[in-house]
Amino acid sequence: MGGTIRKKIAIIFTHLFLLTGAVLTLLPFVWMILTSLKDAGEVVAMPPKFFPSVWHFDNYIKALAVAPFGQYFLNTLFVTIVGTILTVFISILTAFGFSRLRFPGRDLIFSILLATLMIPGEMLIITNYVTVSKLGWVDTRAALIFPWVANVFYIYLLKQFFMQMPDALYYAAKVDACSDWRYLWKIMVPNNKHAISTIAILNAIGCWNAFLWPLIVTNSESKRVLSIGLVRFQTEAGTHYELLMAASAILVVPMIVLYLVLRKQIISGVTSSGIKG
Repeated sequence: MGGTIRKKIAIIFTHLFLLTGAVLTLLPFVWMILTSLKDAGEVVAMPPKFFPSVWHFDNYIKALAVAPFGQYFLNTLFVTIVGTILTVFISILTAFGFSRLRFPGRDLIFSILLATLMIPGEMLIITNYVTVSKLGWVDTRAALIFPWVANVFYIYLLKQFFMQMPDALYYAAKVDACSDWRYLWKIMVPNNKHAISTIAILNAIGCWNAFLWPLIVTNSESKRVLSIGLVRFQTEAGTHYELLMAASAILVVPMIVLYLVLRKQIISGVTSSGIKG
C-alpha cells in the first residue's frame, strides 16, 4: 500500500513538473499574442495587464501597412518551399548512394563529409559569400537557396534509415530487373516516408527562421525575408510595441501551425526505424 501511494505521489509531482515547464514555455508566446492585440497605452501600463480590455485585431492590418510584410512572406514562402524540395531530393539521392551503391572510396568520402559537421556554419559564410558573389547571385533568391541545399546531417540521418532496409529486398529487386532509380522511389522512399517527412519539416523550419545569411546576401526590399523584415520593422514602427508583437506573430505563427499539424510525422520520423512486421 505504501509503495502504491509513493508511486501516485511521484506521478503527481512528475505531471506538475511537466505542467510547469509547459506553462513557462508557452507564456512568452501567449504574452506576444496578447500584446499584439492591445492598444499602445495598455502595452506600457503598470501594473501590466495580461488581457486587453479591447481586442485590437486591426494591429495586424497596421503592421502590414507599415512594412511590406506581404512581399516578405511570399519571399520566405518561396525560399522555404523550393529550398526544402531541393534539400530533400539531394538528401535522398546522396543517402541512397552511400547506403546501397558500391564505389571506390565510398566510406572515406562519407567520413570526410561527416567531419564537416564539426565546422561551425559561421565559418562557411565568407567562402559561400565569395562563391555567390562570383556567380552574380547577390541579392537574388538563388543566393538564399542553393548554398544550403546539401545538408550532411540530413544525409547521414537518411542513410541510417536506408541501411536498415534488408539487403535481400534490394537483391530480389535486382533479380527482377529493377533499376536502382526505380528501387529508390518505389521501395526505399515509401518505406522511409516518416524520416523524409521529418527532414522536410526540420529544413522548412530552418529556412523560415534563417536570419544571418539572408541579412548578408540581400540588399533590396523586394528580396527580404520575414526575419530580416522584422528587424527593419523595429526601426520603422518605433516604440509601437503592439505593432512589433503583431509583426512577430506573423513570423512565428505559421511554423507553430505547421508543427501542430505535422507533429505526428516528426515524432514518427525521430522514433521509428527499419521495416516493421
